[in-house]
Order: sequence, then C-alpha cells, then structure tokens
Amino acid sequence: MPEPTHLLIAFAAGATPAAREALRALRLPRLERLLQRLRPLPPEPVAEHAPETPHERALARAIGLDTDAGRTPWAAHALHRAGGEPGPHAWAWITPCHWQAGMDQILMQDPAALALDAAHERGLFEAMQAWFADDGLDLRLDAPGRWLARGELFRDLVSTSVDRVSGRDVAAWMPESPQAARLHRLQSEMQMLLYTHPVNDARAAQGLPAVNSFWVSGAGALDEAPAPTGAPELDLSLRNPALRQDWTAWAEAWQRLDATRCAELAAEMDRGAPVRLTLCGEQAWQSFETAPQGFFQRVSSLFGQMPASKRLEQL
Repeated sequence: MPEPTHLLIAFAAGATPAAREALRALRLPRLERLLQRLRPLPPEPVAEHAPETPHERALARAIGLDTDAGRTPWAAHALHRAGGEPGPHAWAWITPCHWQAGMDQILMQDPAALALDAAHERGLFEAMQAWFADDGLDLRLDAPGRWLARGELFRDLVSTSVDRVSGRDVAAWMPESPQAARLHRLQSEMQMLLYTHPVNDARAAQGLPAVNSFWVSGAGALDEAPAPTGAPELDLSLRNPALRQDWTAWAEAWQRLDATRCAELAAEMDRGAPVRLTLCGEQAWQSFETAPQGFFQRVSSLFGQMPASKRLEQL
C-alpha cells in the first residue's frame, strides 16, 4: 500500500479567549469533509511549559525522531538532511533575538520580526563567533536568522524551541543545570557585547529593535539517522499570525489553507488515495487517517461528527 499523503498543520488552534472566539466563527468546509471521513486517532496532549510545541512533537514522531521532550536533535537532523555530516558531535541552533524587559518578566519577540538583513547578521555573527569559540563552541552561519553551533555543551542539554517561547516570558524555559548555567553566562556576556555594537546603533537609527540576546534550540547529537521515509508536509502558514496573536489574520489564513491544501487533500481522498491529517494546537495534537468504513460507520460519521471548530478547540 502506498505511503499516505500526510499534511501536518501547525498552530491550528489557540488557547486564548480571543483565539477561541475567532475559532468559533470560522467556517472550514473542506476540513469538515476530511474530518467526517477520516478516522480519528487519540489526541496527544503536550504540557503547557513543554520545551517543544505540539507540531514539533508530532513531526518528531512522524519522522522517527521521537525522543524525550527538549532533546530532539533538530539541528543535527537538519544538517544531515542538507547533506552535511553531523557525525558523533552535538549540535544546536543559535537564533539571534530581541528580549524585551518588563517590570516582572522578559519577553522574547518572534525573531522573524527582527527584519535582520544579511549585512547586519554578518556583523553580529563575526562579533559573537570568538566568544562562542572561547567556550568550545564552533559557531557557523546556517540559514538567514539562524546559526549552527557544535559543542559538547549541547549533548545533554534540554532546549526549548523558538516557536514555544516566542512572545512569552523566557524565565519559564530557562532550566537550571550545569550546561544551562554556562549558556546563561554566555547570554549575559553577549548582552553586554551587543548593547554597544554598531549594528544595533544602525538598527536604532532605522527604528528597528536591537538584537540583544540569542536563543538555543534543537540541541543534541544524531545517534542514528531516521529511516528515509516520507516526511509529512509541515504547513506553517498559520504560524506568524498566531505568534502575533492577530486572530483576524489567523482566521483569514485558515480559510486560505482550507481552500487550498485541505481541498487538495480531500480530492486525493475522493480518488481513493490514502491520506493522513495531523492538526496541532498549543496544548495537543491529533491525527486523522484513511480507514475502511462500512455503511453504518458512514452514516454515523455524517450525523454524529462534531464540527471542525469543536475538534480544534480540544487542541
């Protein structure tokens, strides 16, 4: 039997009252069709302060990287997928970011909102690289807005994903451990270095937020590469409005997604192809898959299914 087409939708639901209100007003007819005809698997809850989001846990399960929370070696896996050689080393992603200090909390803004251009990024990278090297960390440019680092410090480190902490108080995800203490010291050193860096002076003149810290995520070693099976299609089109808590834009993005990828998945299901849908909110994820159905099951699915909004509210 062929591998099912697997669509994994991140940020499919929000946990705030405003998110719930936007969800209840949504009309998603193609998603409704899919949920009426696909068999639901048990939902998988994820703790509020878990280091990874539900969509990251679901993706790890789907590609064979299911590990203890906060120990999924995403950086090493990405390096392997890109044709690199992670070897036996431990790797992590380093994301330049802006921490906004308040009266009793420090919020991390979504790094994507920094609008960090190539010249500014290169200047910050070159300033920070030597400091990382002094701590035994080999820092490299990877993708725009995200760097790659190698070092034993990352081998047993529990790290929190950027998507989990964006827009939230960083204190909840800064655990105490010998490795974390070294990183906290390095973060403090980088905050002092960046405070007077010319790149931040130029950014201030342009009305842009300062890059005043960094975040570590995806830490660990890839002990064994997962089998090259078909990975799900991860759809992140709901991410940015969800992290901005712009629920009007999020609802509009959901309607576009319903009219495109959900419609395409429903068409594949109509052709008899196996399909799988995974919906991920902030508190849980749940998969739905093709399954043979008898007449009474079909009748039950047509008249007994809950609306899509009710399904999504459970995530």
